[in-house]
Amino acid sequence: MLEAERWMMQSLRDLKAAKDSLSNGNYEWACFQAQQSAEKALKALVYANGRSIWGHMIVELLGSLKDLYSVNELLDRARLLDRHYIPSRYPNVYESGYPGMFYDRKTAEEAIATCEGFMKWVKVELKKLGLSVQS
Repeated sequence: MLEAERWMMQSLRDLKAAKDSLSNGNYEWACFQAQQSAEKALKALVYANGRSIWGHMIVELLGSLKDLYSVNELLDRARLLDRHYIPSRYPNVYESGYPGMFYDRKTAEEAIATCEGFMKWVKVELKKLGLSVQS
């Protein structure tokens, strides 16, 4: 299995986990898992182009691909997902309370929809590179 395929397969599982978390009312986890899914999908595209990268911020991952793809229209969506990377998991981000108090269904649905948009774009680009992706 190619490195890109490994990352994309886990990305798909992370998206499923995000949807499961949404269904179970774990909205903060749905947001984090959506961010993780999009991150891994983009890493799959990085690897498919024969490159490697380290990091977790989707904005940075897109930046690493800007010489190959038109990514500017994706940056706002990347920022939306990147906002969930830390606050969805760590209570000390907030003055009081815990992450689950600050996330709701609408936010989780938006994160998942944004992730699905990234997945669609990545799948198209991977297909152009000769890689098919299971859904």
